[in-house]
Amino acid sequence: MELALEEAREAALHGDVPVGAVLLDGQRRLLVADHNRRECDQDPTAHAEILVLRRAAQALGRWRLNDCTLYVTLEPCPMCAGAILQARLGLLVYGADDPKAGAVRTVLNLPDSSLSFHRLPVIAGVCEEACRVLLQQWFQAQRTGVVE
Repeated sequence: MELALEEAREAALHGDVPVGAVLLDGQRRLLVADHNRRECDQDPTAHAEILVLRRAAQALGRWRLNDCTLYVTLEPCPMCAGAILQARLGLLVYGADDPKAGAVRTVLNLPDSSLSFHRLPVIAGVCEEACRVLLQQWFQAQRTGVVE
């Protein structure tokens, strides 16, 4: 999760919401790491999770990531949760809950929904405080116009 937090800090430097993600393969080796790039790329789908899933699938030469683990600093939104389920991810680990758009446990629960075709193991709250504080500080700076 520390590497995902580093990626989140990088996103903040580029004016993006500070969310970072890393994906490990079945042998727990780092495959890819990235961060939100919506502002940087002017792409509404450039969430950290989507970017990492795309790059991992390309690196592995397959779209099924059932032996992989995704670490992300914020609970995935509906788009990302859907992509994670489509990828048949082996394990999702996230830091802070998202009380506005969380689609894994907080607002929606897509993985446990009767509509879900894949049962996704989830571990929530890893480095939760560090992830939450980073996001809160970034949003506060955006509101006050003081960007650090």
